[in-house]
Amino acid sequence: MIISELIANLVNIETFIGILVGVVGGMVIGALPGLGATMGIALLIPITFGMHPTAALIMLSSLYTAAIYGGSITAILIHTPGTPASAATAMDGYALTKQGKGLEAIGISTFASMTGGTLSAVALFFIAPPLARISLMFNAPEYFLIAIFGLTIIGTLAGDNMLKGLIAGVAGLCISFVGFDITVGVPRFTYKIAELESGIQLVPALIGLFSLSQVMIQAESIEAIRRGGKADIPKQLQGRVLPPFQEIVREIPNLLRSSVIGIIVGILPGAGGDIGGWLGYNEAKRWSKNRQEFGKGSREAVYASEAANNAVTGGSIIPLITLGIPGSSAAAVLLGGLMIQGLTPGHTMFTEKAGITYAIILGFLFANILMGLLGFLVAKRVAKVANVPTGILAPVIVVLSVVGAYAINLSYFDACVMVVFGLAGYFMRKTGFATAPIVLAIILGSMAEQGYKRAILMAKDMNIYAYYFSRPICVVLILLIILSLFAPLGLKALEKKMHKTHSQANKDSDD
Repeated sequence: MIISELIANLVNIETFIGILVGVVGGMVIGALPGLGATMGIALLIPITFGMHPTAALIMLSSLYTAAIYGGSITAILIHTPGTPASAATAMDGYALTKQGKGLEAIGISTFASMTGGTLSAVALFFIAPPLARISLMFNAPEYFLIAIFGLTIIGTLAGDNMLKGLIAGVAGLCISFVGFDITVGVPRFTYKIAELESGIQLVPALIGLFSLSQVMIQAESIEAIRRGGKADIPKQLQGRVLPPFQEIVREIPNLLRSSVIGIIVGILPGAGGDIGGWLGYNEAKRWSKNRQEFGKGSREAVYASEAANNAVTGGSIIPLITLGIPGSSAAAVLLGGLMIQGLTPGHTMFTEKAGITYAIILGFLFANILMGLLGFLVAKRVAKVANVPTGILAPVIVVLSVVGAYAINLSYFDACVMVVFGLAGYFMRKTGFATAPIVLAIILGSMAEQGYKRAILMAKDMNIYAYYFSRPICVVLILLIILSLFAPLGLKALEKKMHKTHSQANKDSDD
């Protein structure tokens, strides 16, 4: 029965269109500097309301992986990473472009991205089910701690200032409490506004924080608009796109090693594609026999960074669908799309909703393959989207944002909520506050509240803290929470090390 449902969900025109829209849209959005996967997913979520959950989530996950790849195109051709995940690729990719090998570098990036994404989809297929079986042992106390564990990655999503990230997280928690409290039967923080009794709608908040605020940031700079209209795309790109077969065979160990690194980084909450790309780059340099070429146009470096950053996408979906813990800001928005479709992360994804879940995983696999095929055909043309002036692009995104927010409930109030969150997101970005923590807190706040209330009822007369420590899984989760709280310090040390390696490579390149 599951197989027949899986085939029915996967083999239909709506799913195929979802994959195609996700892949092409992701490549375009990724190639536009300053946008990226997070904004793309937020913009597409309103479109998914009338879609089947399988087609909707395949489209969003396809956009996620394709946007990471799309960022490498402009990183290689104009030394402007479309996404932070492509920063490592820009070093050697652009050096190859200056040598007249830009088309070859795009081909390497395409093949490596397809390989890393495909292997991460395979890992998702085999790792997620056993992890979901463990979640069968979870009850309200465990779900409360899972939500808290998810909230601890706010530190890694907060950027350079953890205090500001925590403030944003607290604000998100307060927002998640807006609405009617069914436990005591009274409205909270609604200020007699009837529309707020159902709570803050997630999609308008997402669109405002990620899409509208980014447009404001881009549109305020006349220099950015002028630069957007005069991107330095090479007029002619010579050479073959498809890498030589002998080279591919020689790079298999590099591709496998970088993909595994990316998958592991993706599973770790809050690390993201940028760290995955740099780790893949650093390990490739460590194992290379031609270390002196890194930073000067090394083909090995492009293989490594692109395989690693695209492998992060599948890795970050593993904890997302099994435990509800997003591995990145894009995965946090994807979690919102998952829950909007009525799908709750955990064991039910692999039991009651198995037909949908496995179809999503296979769709993600097909999307990575399609991304590679389309990349070889159209990557050079996709790069020209960097020529689109910001003055044209910004109004289009604003219109899509307003229409998307309004279309959810045909409510002007939701459009107003989107505008309010857009303004809030703009001022947060201007003052150094990250927007991802506030979204994560909005999503996980209600889950934490409900889990804690039910845990109190389950504990009965027992002390609530003693009750938690009497449950082995809770003890493990508490230890993981403590470990996660200190993870940002380790990640910052790692980033400093990678930055030092980057600076040294640039210095060697200048010499």
